[in-house]
Amino acid sequence: MDSIETMRIFVAVAKTGSFTAAAKQVGCTVQSASKYVRHLEERLSVQLFDRTTRSVVLNDTGRAYLDRCIDVISQFDELDATVMQQHRAPKGRIRMTAPTTFGDTTVAPALARFLQRYPEIRLDLNLTNRKVALVEEGYDLGLRISALTDSTMVAKKLTSMRVVICATPDYLATHAPLNTPSDLVNHSCIIDTNYTDPRHWSFNIDGIKQSVAVDGPFQANTPEAARQMILAGVGVGMCALYAVSQDVQAGRLQVLFAEHELHDFGVYAIYPYRRHLSTRVRALVDHLAIELQQL
Repeated sequence: MDSIETMRIFVAVAKTGSFTAAAKQVGCTVQSASKYVRHLEERLSVQLFDRTTRSVVLNDTGRAYLDRCIDVISQFDELDATVMQQHRAPKGRIRMTAPTTFGDTTVAPALARFLQRYPEIRLDLNLTNRKVALVEEGYDLGLRISALTDSTMVAKKLTSMRVVICATPDYLATHAPLNTPSDLVNHSCIIDTNYTDPRHWSFNIDGIKQSVAVDGPFQANTPEAARQMILAGVGVGMCALYAVSQDVQAGRLQVLFAEHELHDFGVYAIYPYRRHLSTRVRALVDHLAIELQQL
């Protein structure tokens, strides 16, 4: 007898507590369902059910076997689905979330190219700077600029993220010199509260990670708001390079202390821990890993 089919019938009987209901569920006769379970018990040399004239009830051995059967059947079905889906274009809905400015400037253009490639995908993008509870809020995927702290999630690093200290040339020309990171204590600093410890900026000083306490007249929870204040000459800021790259290239902002930059930050795809990731979400993660390498 087919082992997987036997397991399916056993699980149906266990869940319904009836050979009649189980047979109807799996599409076989009551006699066949009874025969499958009987042969299973004979092969295992154990009794899995306590039978009465009215019902069949799992015993302790049966309950332990049920858990393993469900797991095996799930893996078998996932394997079949993976093979079949490899030959089909991904389709369906994906709900994802990403940080606000990063989503606007970088993720959205990458998603446009993804949709052009997979026209049967439907994307629902929520941009927010708060840490979204993916499972509880019904998201398939999240992007975060950080390291993984939630052990219930899987994190795949898509790319490294350069974070720079910058200011306008006019600010630098009219304020005290900034020769080393420690000089920041004498300057007005723009605080982006998205960072874990926004008032302590870390640097690589002779191979050792060191932090400098900073303060200033303005703080905000979006990189774009911080960028606008830096461009206005209010102070010095710490920004992800993607947020200010055009300003740096155009000369509106000047990068400081490049030789002391840390490389702690990365862009991570975060998704719930599960053995089988849907084809459409896997395709999106792979697409973003290629697109974001250009950061």
